[in-house]
Amino acid sequence: MGCAPSIHVSQSGVIYCRDSDESSSPHQTTTISQGTAALHGLLIKTDAADSIPSVLAYQSRQPPPCAGPRRKERGEPGASSRARAPHCCRIEAETQTSHNSIKQASTTEIQIGPMRLTQDPIQVLLIFAKEDNQSDGFWWACDRAGYRCNIARTPESALECFLDKHQEIIVIDHRNSRYFDAEAICRSLRATKPSEHTVILAVVPRTSSDQEEASVLPLLHAGFDRRFMENSSITACYNELIQIEHGEVRSQFKLRACNAVFTALEHCQEAIEITSEDHVIQYVNPAFERMMGYHKGELIGKELTELPKSDKNRADLLDTINTFIKKGKEWQGVYHARRKSGDSIQQHVKITPVIGQGGKIRHFVSLKRLRCTNENNKQLYKSHCDEKYTGDNSQSESYSFRCKNRRKDSIDVKSITSQSSDAPSLQTRRYSSMARIHSMTIEAPITKVINIINAAQENSPITVAEALDRVLEILRTTELYSPQLGTKDEDPHTSDLVGGLMTDGLRRLSGNEYVFSKNMNLSHSHLSVPITINDVPPCIAQLLGNEESWDFNIFELEAVTNKRPLVYLGLKVFARFGVAEFLNCSEATLRAWLQMIEANYHSSNSYHNSTHAADVLHATAFFLGKERVKGSLDHLDEVAALIAATIHDVDHPGRTNSFLCNAGSELAVLYNDTAVLESHHTALAFQLTAKDSKCNIFKNIDRNHYRTLRQAIIDMVLATEMTKHFEHVNKFVNSINKPMASEESSSHREGSDCECTANIKNFPDNQTLIKRMMIKCADVANPCRPLELCIEWAERISEEYFAQTDEEKRQGLPVVMPVFDRNTCSIPKSQISFIDYFITDMFDAWDAFAHLPVLMQHLANNYKHWKTLDELKCKSLRLPSENNN
Repeated sequence: MGCAPSIHVSQSGVIYCRDSDESSSPHQTTTISQGTAALHGLLIKTDAADSIPSVLAYQSRQPPPCAGPRRKERGEPGASSRARAPHCCRIEAETQTSHNSIKQASTTEIQIGPMRLTQDPIQVLLIFAKEDNQSDGFWWACDRAGYRCNIARTPESALECFLDKHQEIIVIDHRNSRYFDAEAICRSLRATKPSEHTVILAVVPRTSSDQEEASVLPLLHAGFDRRFMENSSITACYNELIQIEHGEVRSQFKLRACNAVFTALEHCQEAIEITSEDHVIQYVNPAFERMMGYHKGELIGKELTELPKSDKNRADLLDTINTFIKKGKEWQGVYHARRKSGDSIQQHVKITPVIGQGGKIRHFVSLKRLRCTNENNKQLYKSHCDEKYTGDNSQSESYSFRCKNRRKDSIDVKSITSQSSDAPSLQTRRYSSMARIHSMTIEAPITKVINIINAAQENSPITVAEALDRVLEILRTTELYSPQLGTKDEDPHTSDLVGGLMTDGLRRLSGNEYVFSKNMNLSHSHLSVPITINDVPPCIAQLLGNEESWDFNIFELEAVTNKRPLVYLGLKVFARFGVAEFLNCSEATLRAWLQMIEANYHSSNSYHNSTHAADVLHATAFFLGKERVKGSLDHLDEVAALIAATIHDVDHPGRTNSFLCNAGSELAVLYNDTAVLESHHTALAFQLTAKDSKCNIFKNIDRNHYRTLRQAIIDMVLATEMTKHFEHVNKFVNSINKPMASEESSSHREGSDCECTANIKNFPDNQTLIKRMMIKCADVANPCRPLELCIEWAERISEEYFAQTDEEKRQGLPVVMPVFDRNTCSIPKSQISFIDYFITDMFDAWDAFAHLPVLMQHLANNYKHWKTLDELKCKSLRLPSENNN
């Protein structure tokens, strides 16, 4: 088939092109336009040449079917039409294909952080003075990509079209300066505001192999973003445009969307400040300006250290804040700031580090709200009067009135009365009941706090009242100490680990009740004859000589004692702390008790066995040896702590509380799905102890001492239950760490010795918090052990979780921790999640009290080890260098 067309020019100057071999079809005529047209290299000039359009607009059409390149025939077979375009850039004619298979341009969904955006089809502006193969290449590339395309022939029409349509991509012919100055066009486009988010591409001529390639700097200085070496291949042009869309265009689209975020920040009621990682102020919103009295021009670009500071903050507060945020942790608390006027105001501040490229902190975002104090209220009220109420204040007053009404009249008795015939009597009774409720004096501490806040709201400015409303919402929740867990699309290892350890499961009962494999009638009489401390074999005695060191290897003791390390270590530790003397029992009774307790640990468990109990006992003894811990506790507390560590996991089945609740086990039913295992450990230990006089270590102590000791032991074992983890840690920080830091700071200023330890001893509640924190840290101290021990413990706990997942699948139970599938689990990831979520903050707090530099160094080294393994995707838990060693 030939492709040579026949050309017909009407008197009006409209050019018609008809394929010579298809002239029989009345639908094969293509309208081009008035003026000049290039067809297969043939230039056709008409009488209407002066009226050629400066800009031609194209929609999707297929490339020409015939062989060889074809210039811009403004349509395909079956598209004989001449359409008037909207008045844009003096567009006089637009033609389009009316049928055949045409790819329709579609919108694209793009995500930027939590924001979901919809991008319209890409628009492209081609600026070519003359039509040639290169302009054709880009034309058909736009068609293939589904882009909307316009072509302009003059600088004026190009600028007019861009200002009308705001194309995302502009392609300028930079090959020949005879027709127009490409760089001048680019500069004129860049001078317009819409071009801020537009990508401009320069088409430059090819350089021969013997020529040195030209620098791109002149193009960049002129405003171009990219350079395209002349190539008329449609595929080459298509590839270039697609890369630009997925690179610069989408990036610019996301940047445009940031305007919405900044609009929200500008209208936000909370004061917001954004700084760089070096604490240089980058942004403040109007609320910040109002609160601090500065204009943003006075703040942007300044370091925080250049601004005046209030002298009401603790001396170490800034160091504390920096310690938190430099680790990538959020800090929030009360901070005294100095306004431009010199006044000091008290703020609730939340500082959030923002992680950027390379996983490094790139910004800090600070949200600041005034605290509800009389001085702050006066200043804020004055600021409101000066700045916001200068105009029409009726709306603000109305809003204030509504807020007060909402707080005073939160319960409308009439709205809840019945509409039945006896409504009056019901209403009277209900009104009377409501009145009694409001007149009640409820003395619970949280009620007092809520009442104080409600009273403070009455005379507070709107913003403060709203802030206090949020405070009340938080206080009315049941879990005041537990942080909100992240969504499941974050880290599945963390989500599963936290969910498995901090919940009691899904409460779905099964027909298969989980029964322990222990022998409840087991007693010390079935064991070998107890040994004395002097009869310990030399190899064991040599190992125990190092038991006061933190680096003591419990696995070596496990090996030489044939998996009975608890008896031997217990004898040594209990003797060192005088436990038998305090209990007034013989050494033989103590030995029998230790053997009986160890016999009720399951050696078949990979992790929760007597070796773990011995490890926790060792850690507890180590902590009790620290000066500040020793000075804070009595001898009874020490004995209680050592006994609690010994029994804390006795008869553990190697399954979590969640598993037992889901399986409908006897224990879960007995303890109402609450702290099931921890309750069982203590109950069984006391039951076995009292069962046989030969191993009853409590038989000779005073009843009052026994009750106190028993209560302390129970409290410590129950503290190892993870659902209360954050409550225990937060109470310790607020009741022990912070007051001690304040007292130490005061004593340093006054030059006197700190009496913090003595003060703690005067408050039994504080001693309880210390004992809870001590056994919690001892229970999960594995990440703080030397690396080899840490790795061994990680393997053991993972194997126990793998076994639980296997059994859950076999029994058709809910899988509590799906990531602990032995075929897919990453142990390094699970360790990283556990350290991040549970360990770091708790040991930071415990170290601040007990001073444990060796542990913290091990923790840092081990965390780095797990991170390296995770990054290298190693299957082994040891690095190649460690394996070689």
